[in-house]
Amino acid sequence: MVSTVRIIGAPIDYGANRRGVDMGPSAIRYAGLSDELEQAGVEPVDAGDLHVPRAEELDPDADQPPEGNAKFLGEIEDGCSRLADRVEDTLADGEFPLVLGGDHSVAIGSMHGAARDADLGVIWFDAHADLNTPQTSPSGNVHGMPLAATLGRGAFGDMEWAHAPTVREESIAYVGLRSIDEKEREMVRDSEMTAFTMADIDERGITAVVEDALEIATDGTDGVHVSLDLDWLDPKAAPGVGTPVRGGATYREAHSALETVSEYDDALRSMDVVEVNPILDEANETATLAAELTASAFGKRIL
Repeated sequence: MVSTVRIIGAPIDYGANRRGVDMGPSAIRYAGLSDELEQAGVEPVDAGDLHVPRAEELDPDADQPPEGNAKFLGEIEDGCSRLADRVEDTLADGEFPLVLGGDHSVAIGSMHGAARDADLGVIWFDAHADLNTPQTSPSGNVHGMPLAATLGRGAFGDMEWAHAPTVREESIAYVGLRSIDEKEREMVRDSEMTAFTMADIDERGITAVVEDALEIATDGTDGVHVSLDLDWLDPKAAPGVGTPVRGGATYREAHSALETVSEYDDALRSMDVVEVNPILDEANETATLAAELTASAFGKRIL
């Protein structure tokens, strides 16, 4: 049973091509995250943010992998390695690590830290598959690569800071996919991961899909990492994201999904909430939703 949630800000924006997501942790806090968590019955402890140099001061083409393109790879390695240490320390102290991004590349660090002494299942709430490698990515943006990195695919196989061997394909479930590169589509189909698309949610309902995802992620694992990308939601509900895609989860579907997650409280090991971009937001609406959904994951209810 989660009792104390340690909030760790990871204002990394190297993985995306639109600035502003580095302000996501501050925006989510400002939206009342601590109050929301308290109303959910858990104690929030804010550990502050990782120190992250500004992208404008760095060379995105430094520290490239032997093949392909992965912008700011050296800086992402540094940030994610320090984040992984913080997540590991949080778990060792008996607290729950809640990572606030930043772009989705931060999930490399949050998953790596949570998987260092555990077999980790993963639920990936996202419009995108995030399974590109430096060799397959059309953009070189690492926020489209975190699952490939964690699974050690492509160039990531030799990067110990990224590859987490205790995260296995068969323990990963996507929820809400709707925008996938052609090469990623083939990789998902050929993998042992389970992919629930928005069409599955339309057909079966969000609760049934998330329950199935939880069964997959908890089967034979020591705990579950939940990765919530706010672009999983429809842009009408979450306008402040860098890669919006029409046809996403509604406000109510998103709350129902995270409420379902909370029913597996004993299985939850770690969580990250990513891709909130205040520059693109409207009256901090997306950050406020991020705070609310996080509270739903820890058991906040209407009654």
